[in-house]
This record gives sequence, C-alpha cells and structure tokens, in this order.
Amino acid sequence: FAMTARIENDTDLMGMRAAGRAAASVLEMIGEYVQPGVTTEDLDRRCHDFIVKDLGCIPAPLNYGGGGGQMPFPKSICTSVNHVVCHGIPSPSKKLKNGDAINIDITVIKDGYHGDTSKMFFAGEPSVMARRLSKITQECMYKGIEQVRPGARLGDIGYAIQRHAESNHYSVVREFCGHGIAKVFHDDPQVLHYGRPGTGVVLEAGMSFTIEPMINAGKRHIKILPDQWTAVTKDHKLSAQWEHTLMVTTDGYEIFTLRGEEDFG
Repeated sequence: FAMTARIENDTDLMGMRAAGRAAASVLEMIGEYVQPGVTTEDLDRRCHDFIVKDLGCIPAPLNYGGGGGQMPFPKSICTSVNHVVCHGIPSPSKKLKNGDAINIDITVIKDGYHGDTSKMFFAGEPSVMARRLSKITQECMYKGIEQVRPGARLGDIGYAIQRHAESNHYSVVREFCGHGIAKVFHDDPQVLHYGRPGTGVVLEAGMSFTIEPMINAGKRHIKILPDQWTAVTKDHKLSAQWEHTLMVTTDGYEIFTLRGEEDFG
C-alpha cells in the first residue's frame, strides 16, 4: 500500500486542515440558497464563484475524470436529488421542488491539498421519510468515524455503518466507497461502507481518507444514467449521503471538514 494517502509532516497537516475548512465553508454558505424554485445549476454557479473568488481554491470535480470514453465531469459540485445516489450533474433544467432532498458534494483543492465533504439539504419541508433517512445516514457516517484509531481495521468502519443502516431497514450502496485523499483526489485505501469487523487494512496514524456512506430507503441496487456519471436507485426510492475527510491520529481521528453546526468530534 505504498500509494496510501498520508499526512507526512506539519506542512501536510496544515494543508489538509485548510482545505477541509474551505470545503466545509462552502456547505455552510450554500444552505440558505437551497429553496424550492432554485435550479441545481444556480447552486453550482454560486458554489463555483465562492470556491474560486472567495476561497482562492480550485473546484476538484470540474473536468475531473474522463478517458475510456467517459466525458469529464462538467460542473464544480455534485447535486444529487431524491433518488439520485451520487454524482448528480447540476443542470439549468433541474428545479428544486418543495420537499426535495438534495446532497451537495464539495471537493476543493487548496495549495495542492484536497478537502472533500457532503451534506443533505431540503428544499422547503421534507417528508418524514426523507428526514429520517437523512438522519440515519448521518449517524452511519459518525458511527464509521468513531471506529477510526490506530490498530482498527477498515472492515470495522464498514461493519458499523452497515449494521446501523440495516437495523433501520435501509440498505448500503456497494458500488461506491470512501477513499484515501490528500494531494491526490482519489487514492488508496478504498473505504467500504459494509464489511466484517477485524478484516481489511489496519489503520495507522497519518492515514487520511473520506467516509461517505450512501444509504438507500429501498434496495441497494443502482444504475448509471446515460450521462455516464449520475447514479440512481433502481427502484427509484430515496437515497441519502453524508461525507467527511479525516485522518487517523495517534489516539483516534481528526475530522478536517467539520462544520460549526455539528456537535461531533
């Protein structure tokens, strides 16, 4: 695992803290604009301008990927509404309606370091089911984070998330996972959101990665739309996701993308 993302020194640590704070601040900024009638394109433009002009950062998703016949991601953020699991592409034709649930996923590059985080928002008043799915998914992420310390294993994280989701009669998406992150956007290790305790890579101080469970109200199965990016639930039931970037410390974890509103960590 030579390629595992690592915080090697104080420069890396300060860089990751700054990138994480920047990414978190985008989610703090955009919340008030998530209203019925706004388009996901509007949200993208607002985030893009804030990331570039106010923060002096680069939006990592813009023109990311491509190759092998896939087009690069065309926007600066991901906006995944209702039954969209992840990688929803902002669009001028996608207008939020009252009750819509939307995941906004932000990754910024600041001085070469990546901060990656996402949060669920609601346009207007969500259904009881949407609110509950969002809450349980956030709890899944926190339960995964709580497993992080030197000597723990990646399977412990996946197991904690899967157990909480399935005990609430939800399912865990398996096609996407958390990932190592620092100077590279998507690095090793792969952080699965399901698994068995005591299996997988052993965590060591300095490793940095995301935990970003995608939890479905219905079955776990997904499909990718013809745009080659947007993942949706096959049964069209709701999906939710939350994400943080963190590192393994000598005695636990540090979350780089924590927001002021959170009473965790």
